[in-house]
Amino acid sequence: MKAIIAGTGIEEIINKDFRTYSTEYGDVDAAIDGGIIYILRHKSGHTMAPHLINYRANAKFLEDMEVTHAITTHAVGSITERLLPTGIGIASDFIDFTNGRASSFYDGVDRPLESFAMNDVFDDELRFQVIRASVERGLRISPQLTYITTNGPRLESKAEIRAFRNWGADVVGMTMNPEVNLIHELKIKLCSILFSINWAAGLDEEGISFIEGESRKKLVRTVLDIAIDALSEV
Repeated sequence: MKAIIAGTGIEEIINKDFRTYSTEYGDVDAAIDGGIIYILRHKSGHTMAPHLINYRANAKFLEDMEVTHAITTHAVGSITERLLPTGIGIASDFIDFTNGRASSFYDGVDRPLESFAMNDVFDDELRFQVIRASVERGLRISPQLTYITTNGPRLESKAEIRAFRNWGADVVGMTMNPEVNLIHELKIKLCSILFSINWAAGLDEEGISFIEGESRKKLVRTVLDIAIDALSEV
């Protein structure tokens, strides 16, 4: 099985039979179609705040369903010019600036204590297939982006964004960690596709202006098509 975990905008785009599945860590809203599992990160209706998402349940469901490859998609704010608003890119690294989230299966409570290296979280073959699928659609894609995860649901301050830029972050969002940490611990091959819907705080003269309406729907649809195409080749 293959899987796509998505958040912003996915329910508006795909017409799937989503239902609730149970894991030992909690419930998951997912649809299974054509060998691909689609998981709604924020639950049906986009009702779950980023810091309250049950990331362990979502990852465990992948393991329970014997998923071998997963693509996660994330709406982000642009910090550097490496990914401009409306652009699509791939995460190559991350900075975890969250707190209070269950970030490991192997914490000595539910599973034996173990430390996992995070050097190579993202799978090269899957990244290549995402790049190929993008290029075949005539799209330019940013293949080496560093994502910083904040706790949310509030947006970041201008001072925080200046600091994040100095740390080497290209984009900011609220959902990459601990999601990718947990999927990596379960040895599932992973790629994270990012799409920018705004400039981060302090970088747009008009304030924070989000891409909305049909432009946003088209962007989400393109990202989803790329993910499905890439998974079909691995």
